[in-house]
Formats: sequence, structure tokens, C-alpha cells
Amino acid sequence: MRPLFALALLLPGVAQAATETPLTNGWRFIKADATGAEAPGFDHGAWASVSVPHTYNAEDSGIGGAKARGEPEGAYYRGPAWYRLEIDHKPQPGKRYLLHFGGATLKADIWLNGRRIGAHRGGYGAFRVDATDALKPGRNLLAVRVDNSRDTHIAPLNGDFNVFGGLYRSVSLIEVDALAIDRLDHAGPGVQVRTSALQSRRATIDIAVALRNDRAAAARFTLSSRIVDAGGKVVARSVVPATLAPGARDAVKQAIALPNPHLWAGRKSPYLYHVVTDVVEGGRIIDSQSVPLGVRTIAVKPDGTVLLNGAPYPMRGVNLQHPTRFGRGPIVTDAEIDEDLGIFADMGATAIRLAHMQHPQRVYERADELGLLLLTEVPLIDDHDPSDAFRDNLVEQMRELIAQTGNHPSVASWGIGNEIRKSDAASNRILAELQATAKALDPTRPTTYAHCCLEDSDPIAQHSDTVSYNRYFGWYWTKSEDIGPWADELHAKLPGRPIGVSEYGAGGSILHQEDPVMKRPESNGYWHPEQYQTDFHIKHWREMKQRPFLWSTFVWVGIDFPSFKRNEGDRPAINDKGLVTEDRKVRKDAYYWYQANWSDVPMLHIASRRDVMKRTQRVKVQVFSNQPAVELRLNDGAWTRVPVEDHIAAWDVDLARGDNRVEARAQAGGKMLSDAVDWTWATRP
Repeated sequence: MRPLFALALLLPGVAQAATETPLTNGWRFIKADATGAEAPGFDHGAWASVSVPHTYNAEDSGIGGAKARGEPEGAYYRGPAWYRLEIDHKPQPGKRYLLHFGGATLKADIWLNGRRIGAHRGGYGAFRVDATDALKPGRNLLAVRVDNSRDTHIAPLNGDFNVFGGLYRSVSLIEVDALAIDRLDHAGPGVQVRTSALQSRRATIDIAVALRNDRAAAARFTLSSRIVDAGGKVVARSVVPATLAPGARDAVKQAIALPNPHLWAGRKSPYLYHVVTDVVEGGRIIDSQSVPLGVRTIAVKPDGTVLLNGAPYPMRGVNLQHPTRFGRGPIVTDAEIDEDLGIFADMGATAIRLAHMQHPQRVYERADELGLLLLTEVPLIDDHDPSDAFRDNLVEQMRELIAQTGNHPSVASWGIGNEIRKSDAASNRILAELQATAKALDPTRPTTYAHCCLEDSDPIAQHSDTVSYNRYFGWYWTKSEDIGPWADELHAKLPGRPIGVSEYGAGGSILHQEDPVMKRPESNGYWHPEQYQTDFHIKHWREMKQRPFLWSTFVWVGIDFPSFKRNEGDRPAINDKGLVTEDRKVRKDAYYWYQANWSDVPMLHIASRRDVMKRTQRVKVQVFSNQPAVELRLNDGAWTRVPVEDHIAAWDVDLARGDNRVEARAQAGGKMLSDAVDWTWATRP
């Protein structure tokens, strides 16, 4: 896994001013509480040997593990566990040592050499603790107690997903000078950059650098920040003197004029600069930090038009539940995250809603590189607790989210919550404080809220700058076409409020084939035919694309994912509304419907390809394409030219008895596109 922050940019003559040592191997682990395990002399000889990142729910989540333990179906272990690691180190004078944890679900308490040095409450943001005073030369014993059990003071309290326990992201030891950029500031990089003004030939980049002086004497130094383009050339800089009292923390602000900026323009041109900030003392760089910069502005007009750099830009895409892989849960590699985002980019998506919590840092990095806009939100999901402690925890998680991801140009909006089921004084106060926190920390981005399950105009849907709705017409209620009239009615009631659709979707199993679908499947039932999911999305997108006042639309969900609550579709403990299967091997037909609508890359795809055993001789061939026409043929017969109408070419054919082959092709820019399926029609004896 990549470290949360970038170290000094490797330019000629610049030494790396901070070092980070991964703490990956040599951990001992037990999935239980262990009294006294924080003590250095505790015997962990019988514990398992593991490497970190690690989760203790990878194998026992879902129905299989529950049955093995005699628990109710869908249950999985939620409780305490311990990790211990021996660290050999030689601390250097004048240095500070920070332990970095990329994520620990949901509670973590940390001891070093028997001394409690920190704690964290919240499962999805990174955190750091100062280990300097407890670290000693030679052998050190690090002990961490984690606990993923439900706690009414920690969000989330509910959700349609598994809460994987453990140290499931990277752990490392950071060494910095006692005078340094403050990496303890909500575990962010300590450098925040924003595009505060954008003109045709000039941009103003605001830089805020958090600093701390842990020395016994005052420090006088220079703060130097430079903007480096994609080719490594310094194109603008700012140098200011600074003084910091002993033991003090402060922020220094800089404004840099960037001439003739190359804009970060989403999928069209995701151009990235970097801002490199050095702390220079006596002509020597003693600390340095590098953060991404995409020069861009983002806004949403009252009529729902999204403006990227002042120009209209469509926001359409999918929800991505926290990345997981079968058998490993949230233990994913950078390459696997890149694969996921590449799947959505290939589909033609322009945006992703990151549900329902902060995602791994690589998600934000890769979205920057691909030009995908992100909605990212705190884990306020379904339920809330009226206590001050719960509200304070959510505010802290919002601060962490903004500090850790706010430099990424891909982040377009801060989400303050999802589907609050009860509108009362406590829930409205929580949302109001989250809104105020987001706007105070980052006024350059709009906020949003995903509303469901109460009146569309309920007060809890009024706190954010924009609002979106989780609506499942045709799956949980009524019929798919109703999404359009619903949107019209709501827009008429709220003509000056940007509204969108944050979730819409239907289950679809590639093992369940029924063409045509005889009746609407039960949402919580066994039978989830892929063809119904496809029809659902055809009807939804045709309705939504006619309504430009919808500021964003997001399919629920991009990829099938584990959920202990579910017992439906072709297997338990899975949410099968994804456009792609959990193993990423199959892109369902609905995926290609969106690719035909959204992608500029020439494509064609024959739908219902997995329904190989046909029940009738006459069948309708559907081809999704972004070309004006396709040619089709059956069993090596003559090619028939079929026009593509609203991204579908439809062709009725009579199958021969036995095996049949249907082929499609289209000429596109000198390249021949082709696809084929094999179907069998056999009458019963």
C-alpha cells in the first residue's frame, strides 16, 4: 500500500527530510480480548503470526463462518482483537517519531513498551500517534487493541455492508525533525492547497502549511513552496520567513500566482501539478512535503448544472462500496484499486460516489489521474445516537476526511450523511454541524446529502448545498419508469434546489437467466434474473438523461460486494446490484448499456449472452452500441444492417433447432468491431 503522504520530491540536491518505515511483517495476533497484552513481558507465543494489513473477518464473514460458530445466518465476529509487534530501533536526538495507521476498525488503543500513547475512534480514516517519548533504543514492544463491535458513540451504527475488523491498512513508523510540517494534524499531509481564483491566463493557489516546533528553543526558518508541473519543471514559487516559539503549533499561509495554468479538466484532461513545501533552516532542508495540485474550480448552479472550471460538466457514474476482494475483505492492493476505477473509466463514467465512508488513499490518487470526480462522505448511515459523543465523533471524522483527501482535485463534493431514518432535533443538529464543519474547512466545494425513507422535503434534506435521493423505482416499489415523473414533481416543488439521484439499482445474477422476464422478481427473493436488471437500467437512464436538472446520477452499485444482511439472489451475504461481479471477471449486460450511452470509444455488445438455452424459437437480439448501425447475421447467413436507435439495435430472428450462432459487427473509424453469442434452441421430446 502507498504511504498516506508523499515525502520530499526527489530533485537534484534535495535530501529526503522525513523517512517512513513500513511495519508489515512480524506481527502476532489473537482474535479475542487478552488481559494484560499491552505489557512488554506478556507471552504471545501461542498467537498467530500475521502480516499487516490484516483483517480478522476475511474468512468468517457471511453465512459460512456463522454456521461454523453456531451463530445466526449472516452473522460474523464483531469484537476485540490484539496485535503485537517487536520493533528494533535507535532513536536519534532532535527527531520525532510518529506511528501511522492507515485504518483500524472501529476502535484502536495503542501501547508502546507498556505505555498507552494514543487511541482512535473511527474505522475509515488514517490516524497517527506520537511515539517519541515511549520509544527507546533497541527492542520496543508495540501493542494494539482493536474492536469492531458496535459502539453507540462511533459512526457508523448501521449499514448494508460488513464492518471488517483489524489493522486493515498499512502501519508505519515516521521519523521527522522536531521542527517539521505537522503530520499529526488529523493525519493529513500538513499542507493544504486550493485553487482560490481562476482566470483565463492565471490561477491563484492558496497554500496553508501546518507547522510544529517540538524543540526547547524558538526556531527561525524559511518556508519555501514551489509548484512543479507534470514534466518536473518548477513553474511558480513562494518563499517566506517564519518564526515558531518552543512547543508551538501554527499555520503559515501562502498565495502563489500560477501563470497560464494547465487545468485539471476531468476525463478530458486530468493534468496534475505538485506543490512541494520545504522547511529550510540554515540553508538546509529539514522537512519537506509534496501534495497533488489539480488547478480547477467546481460548483453546482441552482438549476442543477455542474460547473467544472466554469463550464457545464456531466456527473454520471456508479457508487463504489469500500473496496473489497473475495476471501480477503478490505485487504486490497493498489493494482486492484486501479483495476476497479479503470472498469468505471472504460464504461464512460465521469464520477464515482464513494459509499459510505472514507476510502483508501489510492482511490483518490487514481481518480486524480483518470479525471474521475468523486463524492466522498462520512459514515453517518441510517441510524444516529443523540449523544454529544456521537456527534463529536462524526465531526472529527469529517475533519479527518477533509484533511486527508482535500488536496485531491478529483474530490468534488463532501457528503454529510446517508439515509437518516429519523428526523428529530438530534439528527438535524448532527447534519447542521457536519455542514458547518465542511464549509469552514473547505468553502471551495459543495456539500451533499443522500436522502431516503422520509418525505422528500424533510428538514434533514435541507442542510447541505445540494441533495440527492436514493430511489429504487421498479425494484423495491412501483415500476422503473416512475423515476422520471417523480423527478419532475420534486423539481417543481424545489425549483431552486439542486437535486440528484445518489442511488438507483436492481439485483442481477449472471447465474439467473430469463429472457424475456416473465414477471418482476422479488427484491429479497432468490430469483434475480440478469435481464431484469438490464431492463431496469435501460428504463432508468432513458428517463434520467432527459432531465438535465438532475445534478448527478449514480448507479447502485458498481461492483457486487459482501453484505451480511443479505440473503437473496444466487447466494447469501452478497449485494448483487453491481454492474460487475464481485470477482471482476464478468461485466453484466447493464454495464454495456451504460458504456454505449456514456463512452466515446466505439463499442458493441450483444445482450442476454448467458441465456444460452432458449425457450422459444423466435428471439429478439439486442445489441448495445454507440455506432449509428450494426450488421447482424445468424448461422453464417447474410448480413443484415440494423439501425441503432437510442443505443440499441433490435433484431427478431427464428433460431434453428439445436445450436445457433449470432454475430454482430460495425465499422468504426477504420476498425471492425465484432461480437458473437452461441444459443441453443431445443424442443422437449
